[in-house]
Amino acid sequence: MERKDVPAKYKWHVEDVLESDEAWEKAYATLEKKVDFARFKGTLHSAENILAYFQAEEAFEREFMRVYLYAFLKHDEDVRVTKYGSYIAKVMNLLTRLGQETAFAVPEITSLDDTTLRAFSEDERLKDHDYMLRRLIAEKKYILSEAEERIMAQVSEPLEVANDVFEMLDNAELDLPEIEFEGEKTRLSHGLYGVIVNGQDREKRKEAYEKYYSAYQKIIGTLATSYYGNVKADIFRANVRGYESCLSRALFEEDVDKSVYENLVRCVDEATPLMHRYMHLRKRILGYDTMYMYDVHPSLVEDADLKLSYEEAYELVLKGLSPLGEEYIGLLKKGRDEGWIDVCETDGKKGGAYSIGIYGFHPFVLLNYQKTTHDVFTIAHEMGHSLHSYYSNSNQPFAKSDYKIFVAEVASTVNEVLLLKYLLKTTQDEKLKKYLLNYFMDMIRTTLFRQTQFAEFEEKAHAMAEGGEPLNKDNLSALYLELNKKYYGDAVVHDENIAIEWARIPHFYRSFYVYKYATGITAAICIANRILREGETAVADYKKFLSGGCSQDPVSLLRIAGADLASEAPFKAAMAEFGDALEKFSSLA
Repeated sequence: MERKDVPAKYKWHVEDVLESDEAWEKAYATLEKKVDFARFKGTLHSAENILAYFQAEEAFEREFMRVYLYAFLKHDEDVRVTKYGSYIAKVMNLLTRLGQETAFAVPEITSLDDTTLRAFSEDERLKDHDYMLRRLIAEKKYILSEAEERIMAQVSEPLEVANDVFEMLDNAELDLPEIEFEGEKTRLSHGLYGVIVNGQDREKRKEAYEKYYSAYQKIIGTLATSYYGNVKADIFRANVRGYESCLSRALFEEDVDKSVYENLVRCVDEATPLMHRYMHLRKRILGYDTMYMYDVHPSLVEDADLKLSYEEAYELVLKGLSPLGEEYIGLLKKGRDEGWIDVCETDGKKGGAYSIGIYGFHPFVLLNYQKTTHDVFTIAHEMGHSLHSYYSNSNQPFAKSDYKIFVAEVASTVNEVLLLKYLLKTTQDEKLKKYLLNYFMDMIRTTLFRQTQFAEFEEKAHAMAEGGEPLNKDNLSALYLELNKKYYGDAVVHDENIAIEWARIPHFYRSFYVYKYATGITAAICIANRILREGETAVADYKKFLSGGCSQDPVSLLRIAGADLASEAPFKAAMAEFGDALEKFSSLA
């Protein structure tokens, strides 16, 4: 389908950002002249001057976000249009210039003594920046001199080369073979592989699995080198600033105590016997004497998919999320009716789904809606992101509006859990109930167990390199294979292909990101259950969390909503949910 053939009601309103390309060109030209912060150098020693600097930086960043958002959305409408890719490149170059131009600011502010900084954080004029100033006091020991910070800004792009190499290999130069699918010969792709391994044709799954990994086996040495380069870049960043480890740096930058990460890994490790039970149940239901890793993906319940039109799916989402109250539901309707969402798959459009929320604008959601259960849940998921951004941007000043990545998956997953529990409660169709229980188990398997497995791999790989052990295809694959056995148990065969799965995970190039998916679903399950149990009181607390932005550390914000990740309780509750779903499914199977 061509974009011009899509009804206007199914398209997002990019004109809400800028009305045309000509307007973008004009806005960019104006913005380019405003990279002028040198005038503040040497002045950041009083509350008045620091406030003036922050105000100038905010004014620039808000205009920057406008030109970025327009370019980003237009590019994703049709990635074949090179003009918008050029727009994005120009904007990102401007961001690099900004980083170099403002490199003096943080070292200059943190050169002040703690007493002065603390006084500034309590100054009414700087109240929008109080959290950031308090963080700077803690961060002082990791901040370099102005000259060194300028160097760090300049090397930021070179340090991303390992990721660039991986993306080029994985997206452009991976020699994936042909496969016959639905009666036609076609080249295997990442998307098609996902379709096939989630399908019911076991022989086709086996064929796709072997062909897919054969392509990675051919370049596994190069992929190991690129990943080692990424780890070495992480070590460089951590060592230069004086962090204890790469993990310590990642946790500090998110303002998350290490105990949260340790609680996650410990509780999930203790619960791996539940995963092993699920794998044995899957093997029994499928009737296999031997089960392979390509058998862990398909639904155990066939032909129970929700096949709803977009309108029907959205109405179902509204019903499922009704416990969040009239205001929340009203915002969901507003998003549907006022051009927040780009619904249809069209030629050249970016695949997948996402939400982007920029201060000063309503959120935008990209979908490629199909009549599947997964896509119904995708609506709930992406609108969760959108309303998190909406509440945060509406209730916080610019300086505190951008919530931490650590909590970015919470609101989206709360929506998914609430929708799932609504469907389980209301459906009279036993087959659909079994399908949904299986869906829930696999949501927890892939988002909690699997992402924690990934997190352990990252932690151990970084520790090996930090200890002086060079990383290569052999020790990385041996490490991953050991972890796969621990998580999936003896019900499944762990072969040489699954041993190199690490080599195809893009998130490993955003080090120590994946554990946040696991903590996110843990918090979401805890919050959703509290909302269903306590009603309005829990909803009010949840909206305080949604509205919190980065006004305080993310663990404290989650605690307001009823999820205290500094304790083991939410993690054990999430594991109990998995066990409960497993018991219910087993009783129906």
